[in-house]
Amino acid sequence: MTPAARIQAAIEILDQILSGKPAEQALTGWARRSRFAGSKDRAAVRDHVFDALRCKRSFAARGGGETGRGIMLGACLAAGIDPESWFTGIGHAPDQLNEQERSAGREPMVGPELLDLPDWLWPSISASLGDRIETAARALQTRAPVHLRVNTARSSVADAQSALLDEGITTKPHPACETALEITEGQRRLRQSRPYLEGVVELQDAASQAVVEALPLSPGMRVLDYCAGGGGKALAMAAHNGIEVFAHDASAQRMKDLPARADRAGSSIKILSTNEVRRAAPFDLILCDVPCSGSGSWRRAPEGKWRLTPDALDRTCAVQAEILEEVAPLITPQGVLAYATCSVLDAENGDQVTAFLARNPEWAAQWQQRWLMDEGTDGFFSAHLTRGYG
Repeated sequence: MTPAARIQAAIEILDQILSGKPAEQALTGWARRSRFAGSKDRAAVRDHVFDALRCKRSFAARGGGETGRGIMLGACLAAGIDPESWFTGIGHAPDQLNEQERSAGREPMVGPELLDLPDWLWPSISASLGDRIETAARALQTRAPVHLRVNTARSSVADAQSALLDEGITTKPHPACETALEITEGQRRLRQSRPYLEGVVELQDAASQAVVEALPLSPGMRVLDYCAGGGGKALAMAAHNGIEVFAHDASAQRMKDLPARADRAGSSIKILSTNEVRRAAPFDLILCDVPCSGSGSWRRAPEGKWRLTPDALDRTCAVQAEILEEVAPLITPQGVLAYATCSVLDAENGDQVTAFLARNPEWAAQWQQRWLMDEGTDGFFSAHLTRGYG
């Protein structure tokens, strides 16, 4: 495919996404219909689509319309590229621009349009991020870095770096967590590399790793990853010697790859159904990385930024509160309830902790921390809650 043909493919996919089709579904459908597209073509088209979704509002302003064509025209202008070089109408390139398209664009308005955030969310996300709203929002407009967690049960960080380098993958340590590496070169080689296939490294954001690093884990503890998802945090906990790790998720399908990943990592994780969790209690520590808006990881899943609604956020906050109430009785008297989100919104973070403590005055917050996107990680929040014993 020519570069211009890739742009036309992105336009068509974006139009489907704008009409309501999930991004991954639209991309998969295009790939199946386009057998002529090679792996580099598919990767390039995917990058165009996700870059456009991260900057949908500002690109649409510059391109003169919230259509696939308008957004990709805006992407061209934002990159300082002459749009006539893309929109040629030759072969599979986008049709030539008409006079209306040439004059329709404008500079994005300062505020949520320029920073690619929804208007309705602007007051609350601004209040949550304070003077870091612009740098954090700018980070959400860019591609996320690729982070690895070194499985310290299998390797040291230095040895893992050396093994990755042998496979043509260059990394550097990330300051957010002692086990975290950031890939600087050779990302596409990772999944076929020996360190990955042998469980020496796992893909995991550095802030997600830091959430686990901050847990007060010690040998002999029974710990539960209650909202395990794919199981990344359960795997990180299982790398600690002498910890008995359990994993649960309301949607068991999300954990379908966890047994194979645990086997690859040389770890033991017991998967519990919802009915089994209460029978297996009590636990010394329960980690609840609860369902959330995902606002801290919108550069990885940018359509979430535009799909979120006020009602959806309210429902999500209600679920978060329900989960905290569900797990609190399952913890030993001296145990820890670790709450976490990949959100930057106070409503899902500090406000949830405050509300839980108001409902349960025997509990107290012992520790809280947040990580923001302008620090080179996803946005995360975590708090450790304990009963007031001793």
